Amino acid sequence: MKNRLEELRRARGIRQEELAEALEVSRQTMGTLENGRYNPSLKLAMDIAHVFGCTVEDIFSFED
Repeated sequence: MKNRLEELRRARGIRQEELAEALEVSRQTMGTLENGRYNPSLKLAMDIAHVFGCTVEDIFSFED
């Protein structure tokens, strides 16, 4: 799954640590999400979308 997480986070001037704290996950989890090595649960994906004020589809997209 591809994502725009790092792009959105940087555009808003948010550090990984800050986003992780807001989402109640570790900074390592944020890093693996951004690198595409970990796919979030539906709840986490929705929480991330809520933080950025957009839809899950705006952040995450499936690759064939």
